[in-house]
Amino acid sequence: MRFRRLIALSMLALITPLGVAACSVEGPGSKADCNVGGCTVTFNRGVNAKVNVLGVDAELVAVNGNTVTLKVGGQEVAVPVGETQPTDGMNVTVQEITNDKVVVKISTGITTN
Repeated sequence: MRFRRLIALSMLALITPLGVAACSVEGPGSKADCNVGGCTVTFNRGVNAKVNVLGVDAELVAVNGNTVTLKVGGQEVAVPVGETQPTDGMNVTVQEITNDKVVVKISTGITTN
């Protein structure tokens, strides 16, 4: 009986990390690190940067001061840095703007513990 429990616990320990595994996605001028709750996307500025994450296309349209305009799932949304806006069933948060890149979190609203 102990042997069976040991095997079951070992299998559970091996399988558990797969349920919360992350992945990386790259697109033209962009890179995304994703998990079940969303993706953190880094867009390169000065190029036609876009990526497909969570089943939607996301594209950097413009940066005006501290506001980023993105096209997510065909809808344009303007988001100031540090704020979140809903669009196409997703929440879009601009985390960082520099001269070279824009970092955005696109989330589904699903939370992970």
